[in-house]
Amino acid sequence: MNDTATLPEYETVPPALTHRACSSSKANDQHATGALIINADDWGRDDSTTRKIAECARVGAISSVSAMVFMAGTDSAAEIASEASLDVGLHLNFTTPFDGHSCPRGLAERQRTVGAYLRGHRFAQAVYHPGLANDFTYAVRAQLEEFEKLYGVPPRRLDGHHHMHLCANVLLGGLLPTGTIVRRNFSFVPGEKSAVNRLYRRLVDNALARHHRLTDFFFSLSPIEPRERLGRIFALARHAVVEVETHPVRRDEYTLLLGSAKGPAR
Repeated sequence: MNDTATLPEYETVPPALTHRACSSSKANDQHATGALIINADDWGRDDSTTRKIAECARVGAISSVSAMVFMAGTDSAAEIASEASLDVGLHLNFTTPFDGHSCPRGLAERQRTVGAYLRGHRFAQAVYHPGLANDFTYAVRAQLEEFEKLYGVPPRRLDGHHHMHLCANVLLGGLLPTGTIVRRNFSFVPGEKSAVNRLYRRLVDNALARHHRLTDFFFSLSPIEPRERLGRIFALARHAVVEVETHPVRRDEYTLLLGSAKGPAR
């Protein structure tokens, strides 16, 4: 990939607010100049998803994973992560129903209520719902506790399924543990999204950065084409901390990741 192309002016959190983050086990704020983090989401969602992610981890194509709890593949994923010494964060889930045998019925019901609200209308994520405050608190606390039970330590890094960890009820409710590494909004260049959209995302990121550690930039591995897009993103990692989320269960991403293991990522 060509990493010498002119880099676009991606928006980021003001340096004065940013607590730079790498991964939960490799963060080094004082000395880091650049880092590329390839993080696989949905670890433990089901056995098929976990298996594909594990294959990518085995060949060194990913840096870390984000684990779902109370799901069908949760227990086996935790065992694999322990054996392989994977860097694991928590993938908070409000929108895909818990289907693991260890999930209490009351928790499953509350999560479905929260999920129905978040999926109910386009702007639900941005609107605080006071009537669901206790349900959100319960759902977050239960997932934090289950992660610690499975992995032996509290999560030092958090993100969210469908990025709902950034919803108003979570942020305004102060539900994310202070000092943790939290995934920021996607990075965009001016004009790539509407001014209102970018302003909202910037305000959320600025608020996050006051109590959490963020990467400088965040992108999705998809779309794979044009390849120049990935080249520009990876080039940023020479001087900034860049996270790229991936879902190896998707065939194109899985193929690219396994192919990248044959040579340097950047």
